[in-house]
Amino acid sequence: MSRYWSPVVAGLSPYVPGEQPKMANLVKLNTNENPFGPSPKVLAALRDACDDALRLYPDPGSDRLRQTIARHFGVSLPQVFVGNGSDEVLAIAFQALLNHDAPLRFPDITYSFYPVYCGLYGVRYETVPLTSDFRIDVEDYLPAAGTAGGPILFPNPNAPTGRALSRAEIERIVAGNPDAVVVIDEAYVDFGAESAVPLVARYDNLLVIQTLSKSRSLAGLRLGFAIGSTALIEGLERVKNSFNSYPVDRLAAIGAAAAIEDTAYFEFTRSAVMQTRDALTAALREMRFEVLPSAANFVFVRHPARDAAALAAALRERGIIVRHFSHPRIAQFLRISIGTAAECDTLVHALRTILA
Repeated sequence: MSRYWSPVVAGLSPYVPGEQPKMANLVKLNTNENPFGPSPKVLAALRDACDDALRLYPDPGSDRLRQTIARHFGVSLPQVFVGNGSDEVLAIAFQALLNHDAPLRFPDITYSFYPVYCGLYGVRYETVPLTSDFRIDVEDYLPAAGTAGGPILFPNPNAPTGRALSRAEIERIVAGNPDAVVVIDEAYVDFGAESAVPLVARYDNLLVIQTLSKSRSLAGLRLGFAIGSTALIEGLERVKNSFNSYPVDRLAAIGAAAAIEDTAYFEFTRSAVMQTRDALTAALREMRFEVLPSAANFVFVRHPARDAAALAAALRERGIIVRHFSHPRIAQFLRISIGTAAECDTLVHALRTILA
């Protein structure tokens, strides 16, 4: 600790990202990256964009990219906001929309960046326990009669559990909290869940955030976006333009637009990931693992007779990395990202050896 730190910094418990180990011949199943590379059209667009124009600042409004997103989702340009990864979009939303007198509500088991942002921006919050089978219960997010609840935030599908709510269930939450902002973090929605974007046309208190890191294979490019009412988007823009008018660089905007436009490649890769997920789920259940229903590009599993941390360590000895969390409720679970079919076969073979 330095005596020059501010009180805010001294009190922070920073987010710990998934490990990026430097090991040869590694089977890396710990950070939910897409096992397929980006669309070839993205790579071609990036090569074409590497020219003298890089000496110029990018468009501060990222208008071409926002138009591409608006067209893809059937919304208007002023309903789209873009940022340097969905984490940055979330950070801006915390400042612009989620810091109110009433505490922010999100699940007790969820994306662990949420409480970090609360600490950084001084946002009061309450965690809402998941059910015993790790579901989000809609009733828990409906305010009691005569009361107004605070803002709401959760991923759909939830992370790290992978369980998803239907669009109808999300609508109940949004409609039931007309005086509060509801933010749905859809980082994994393309792997089997229903997006809440169609609800934006009917509810001005709904903000939906997505990323190109997962289903578009662009984790290294850092591009996220939000879709909501023009008033919510204006709030995000006001915060963004108060600290960085150019969060999305020229190459990221061009590559992201190309990825969104290549729907054929997107459909092919996400279908392949879902098929591999289903095959891995079946194999894990044959080994007596409990596998939570997943609509994401990962599975959340535990074994009735084996310690999760010990399993993770044994896999690591074999060059296979998975994610283990220390939260008491999920300390016996492992989160396993969906890799290629060959990588998942390697995982299954290793687990059979370890369990034997």
